[in-house]
This record gives sequence, C-alpha cells and structure tokens, in this order.
Amino acid sequence: MAIESTDTIVGVSDAALEKILGIRDGEPEGDALGLFIEITGTRGVDYVYDLAFQAISDARPADVITRVGSLAIVLPEADVPKLDGAELDLPSNPHQSGFVLRNPNRPDVSSNFDEPLELTGSVEDQVRQLLDARINPMIAAHSGWAELVEVDGSTVVVRLGGGCQGCAMSKATVTAGIEQTIRQHIPSIENVVDVTDHQSGENPYYASH
Repeated sequence: MAIESTDTIVGVSDAALEKILGIRDGEPEGDALGLFIEITGTRGVDYVYDLAFQAISDARPADVITRVGSLAIVLPEADVPKLDGAELDLPSNPHQSGFVLRNPNRPDVSSNFDEPLELTGSVEDQVRQLLDARINPMIAAHSGWAELVEVDGSTVVVRLGGGCQGCAMSKATVTAGIEQTIRQHIPSIENVVDVTDHQSGENPYYASH
C-alpha cells in the first residue's frame, strides 16, 4: 500500500492546477486518476522527469501520495528528497505548451567526474555530451550554463548564459575551463570561442566572419 503524506512535496501553481484538473476530469473515471511524477535521469545540471495520469490504485508500496487540492500526486519514495520544494507551473512563454517543473534541487554530478566519459557520434554530438556531462555541472555553481552554437572546422563556438553572461570572469571561464575540457576530450578541436560579447551584448565572433 502506498504511503499517504500530508506534506506538500511538489507544489502546483493555480494556473497549472486548473489546467491539470481540466485534463484529468476529461478522462473516463478522472477522479480515480493521479498525476504520477518520476525522475527518469539527468541532463546536465537538471533532472529529467516523466509525468503521466494513472490510476491511483496503481501506486506501488514504495510510492508516496501527496495532494494539492483535489489532485493526487504520486511520487516514488526515492525521488521525494529530489522533488521536495519543486513546483509544477505553466511555461513563462505563452506560446509554449505543456508544463514546467521548477525544481530547486540539482543532481549530484560531481561523483561522475572521475568516471571515464565515452563520447559518441559527430563532433557536434560529442561537444554537446561534454557540455552536459562535464562543463555545465562545473559552471552551475555560478548559476551559469554554456551551449553549443556550432563547430566550425577545429573551432567550437559556445554561448554562455545565466550567471556567466556579463561576468568579468567569463572569458577566463571559457579559456581556462571550457576550452581545456573540450580540447582534452576531443583532440581535433584547437580553439573555443565565446560568441557572446559580455560588454556590449553583441556578437563579435560572427561580426568578424
């Protein structure tokens, strides 16, 4: 029998709750359905989730059932500490569909740094894998992130965002951290260029091409 909890583990905004209940109530026997939320993996410094309506009676003994209004939310017990304090909301962009789970918790990826990293696919694929597995977890401490813009021959062009954007140390971050990591794992890469001009916000790399 699943564990019933009176604690609010995952919050739901009013707008999201209204939409979720509308979807649930449109299903046959909607009152018997719960929203099952499960962490299925990680992507960079964030968790990846699976959300689905399912009969509450399908909850496993190790699942935790919590309620927000008339909505039952079912979570694996092992995921509770990783989801505690999260909130399900609608996207900020009105043109984006679905829901957003705003979670203050982050996976501990530091323990993976000493493990061998096997990169596969094209150079672009390998750079993206490296950004997710090594680089973004490193700069997440500064609330920053890096994304691949393109690979131009032996040059990788990246864009910094979050806490890295506008930071005086961002150039050093690119050259000393990101470039070193990419060149170490992908020998065919000789240069890493930050596409962002941190003073003017312009694009100096493409301005020179």
